[in-house]
Amino acid sequence: MLHSETVYSGRIWNVLQDTFELSEGAAPLVRDYIDHPGAVATLVLDDQDRVLLVRQYRHPVGMQLWEIPAGLLDMEGERPLQAAARELAEEADLTAGRWDVLVDMFNSPGSSSEALRIYLARDPHLVPADQRFERTEEEAEMQWQWVPLADAVQAVLDGNIHNLSAVAGVMAAAAARAQDFTGLRPAEEPWTAHPRLRASGG
Repeated sequence: MLHSETVYSGRIWNVLQDTFELSEGAAPLVRDYIDHPGAVATLVLDDQDRVLLVRQYRHPVGMQLWEIPAGLLDMEGERPLQAAARELAEEADLTAGRWDVLVDMFNSPGSSSEALRIYLARDPHLVPADQRFERTEEEAEMQWQWVPLADAVQAVLDGNIHNLSAVAGVMAAAAARAQDFTGLRPAEEPWTAHPRLRASGG
C-alpha cells in the first residue's frame, strides 16, 4: 500500500481511495471502494427440512425481498458467531441449538471490502415473548415464512429469491443436506478472509 485516504464518510460505511502497486516497482494503481465492516447471515433449518425466509423492504432496489436473517459486524468486540446469534434473535425471535459455518464469500470484491459469513443454524427455538427485541423502521414490517428447502431451491432457480445471502445460503444448505451435513466447518472457525479480522487470525 502506497497511500490510503477516506474520500467519503457515510452513516454506515465510508469510501476509501487506495494507491498501491501489484508488485514492487510496478506502475501505481488507484482504486476507490466501499470500506465495509462485513456481515453475517444465518440459514435456519428446522427438523422438517424447512428454511426460514424473512421478507423485508430494501430501498436501493425498491423491492420487498425474501432474505435470511442477517446483519452488519458493526458492534465493537463482537465476534461473528455472536453477531449472527444476536441478529437471529432480533430479526426472527429465534435461538438455535447447533451452529456451523455454511459458506464464506465476498459480496462485490471489485467495489467493496464486504465479507459475508453465512451460518447454518439447526434445532431452532423461540425466544420467550418477554425477551424479544422490538423491531423498528424497515424491520418493523418484516414477514416470516417457513419454506421446504427443496421449494426454496426452486424459488432461487425460478428467479424469485434475489438477495445474495439467501441465494447462497439456500443453495449451500441444499448441497450440505445432500452430503448429510458432513464436512461443515465448526461455527468458531477463524474467518481469516475477512479484511478486518486477518490480523487477529479471524
